[in-house]
Parts: sequence; structure tokens; C-alpha cells
Amino acid sequence: MILKGKAWKFRDHVNTDDIIAAKYLTTTDPAELGKRCMETLDPEFVKKIAKGDIIVAGANFGCGSSREHAPIAIKGCSISCVIAKSFARIFFRNSINIGLPIMESKEASRDIEQGDELEIDIAKGTIRNVTKNKTYNASPFPKFMQDIVDKGGLLNYIKSKG
Repeated sequence: MILKGKAWKFRDHVNTDDIIAAKYLTTTDPAELGKRCMETLDPEFVKKIAKGDIIVAGANFGCGSSREHAPIAIKGCSISCVIAKSFARIFFRNSINIGLPIMESKEASRDIEQGDELEIDIAKGTIRNVTKNKTYNASPFPKFMQDIVDKGGLLNYIKSKG
């Protein structure tokens, strides 16, 4: 799977309340949550992004509560992938469970700038910065995790096996 999009850069320690404010947790509808994604940090975020764009952040992305609403909101606003220096463990697991591709890369997190055009090969674990003509490595997911993401999440994966 190759993903292409523009980078939207965020800081270290973006927590789940930054991703989707608690006042919107009355729904789990991806489209509704997506309309409010990242508004605490950038109220105009969802108006500026295009389908397939990519969030690039620092360390400990998705820290805070264990709510699945945060990766659902990201996926719901049509972000194709999140690249970060590191992820909070529960956010990492929730992202895989709902089929949101995420990649850890210290170098990419540090070097990519807002607006850089990126191409990501999930299977190979490569992140190509088209703007800077640089390639960064991330650990590719094991096959079963790639299959979960490819199927759109854990529930769809399980249904496909039954």
C-alpha cells in the first residue's frame, strides 16, 4: 500500500483531548468526529487538509485517555497515516484496531516540515519526502498487522476470516 499526501506537522505529546475534545465524545461516527479533529490545536485544520494528507508529530503522540475516538477522528477526516517519533501504547493499539496506518520514525519526525509532499510504503516501512528527495525508514508492521490495516480494522479482519 502506497500512501501519498501533504505533511501537517504537530508537536510532542499531542494527547487524545487535542485530537478530539471530550465534548464531542457523544458519537463514534467517523465523519462527525472527523469534522472536529485537531481543532484544539488548529481550529482550521479540517478545512485545510486534503484527502490522504498525513499527520507528522513528535514523541508520545496520542497520550492521555484510552478512547478510540482519537484515531477514529483522524481517520474520519481523511488523514491517511500518522508518522511520529513515538506513540502512546494504547493509541498505537487503537489505531491498528480501527485500521489507521501509523509509523514510528525519529528521523522523519524531526526532518519533515509542514507542507512537504510524502509517499509512504506501509509494507516496506519507507517514508519518502518527495519535497526534500529524502527517504526515511520505519519498522514495517508484521504481516498480520498489515492485514488488519488493509481490511480497515480488527472487526473487518475477523469477519474476513470467518
